[in-house]
Amino acid sequence: MSIHSKAKRITTHTLHEMKEAGEKIAMLTGYDFSMARILDDVGIDIILVGDSASNVMAGHETTLPITLDQMIYHASSVVRAVSKALVVVDLPFGSYQGNSKLALESAVRIMKESGAHAVKMEGGEEIGDSISRILSAGVPVMGHLGLTPQSIYKFGTYVVRAKEEEEAMKLKSDAILLQELGCFSLVLEKIPANLAMEVSQSLKIPTIGIGAGHGTDGQVLVVHDALGITHDFHPRFLRRYLNLYEQIHTAVENYIKDVRSGDFPNENEQY
Repeated sequence: MSIHSKAKRITTHTLHEMKEAGEKIAMLTGYDFSMARILDDVGIDIILVGDSASNVMAGHETTLPITLDQMIYHASSVVRAVSKALVVVDLPFGSYQGNSKLALESAVRIMKESGAHAVKMEGGEEIGDSISRILSAGVPVMGHLGLTPQSIYKFGTYVVRAKEEEEAMKLKSDAILLQELGCFSLVLEKIPANLAMEVSQSLKIPTIGIGAGHGTDGQVLVVHDALGITHDFHPRFLRRYLNLYEQIHTAVENYIKDVRSGDFPNENEQY
């Protein structure tokens, strides 16, 4: 028997129960009403309104350009579609780093204006003050360690993180710190599978991996990648469950052909 029925709303408490029971957590990104309605109907546990909207929705090269207002717009669209899933929203670059007062204002705006259930923040000890301040206001926080895409210009590359001992040690101590501060969960992105498993086993809070092996308590993918809407992105960790790029391509080709030939609309498709 699953910890949660599909009819019951997922909460941060549900996720802790799932970890304790060894039940894996399924998370996908969502950015709009129509897609979020499908994800929620199927029974996804968490919908992450990711700053990856900057890439897949707006066409930017990185996640950095997306604004707080734009994140609130996407989050509001998702929340209106959802009756069961936990909706977590990325705090975008520049809305929390180095200024805990600004961080709290950003998180409060997301919660009040979108109706979302939690925020996600990238980084460890260096954003501890911001996390503490947001948590003190009663806003749940999901942490994010490993490859943190908002720091891409610091890293200079999207390669696997924490392969070296020093970085692995920092990641482990950051994970413990985030748990102690009060984060309810933690995303581990693109780190060695053994390290991700070790961190997951050392924590009471659930971990959700992307490119971090099967030893985490759950998994997340960008929905456009999982469904094959994007077709030129081929990291090792990605499993495509559909090839929607090809299917949509063919459908639109057929539509154009039918319009050009006069076949659409036919007698039954008009008033």
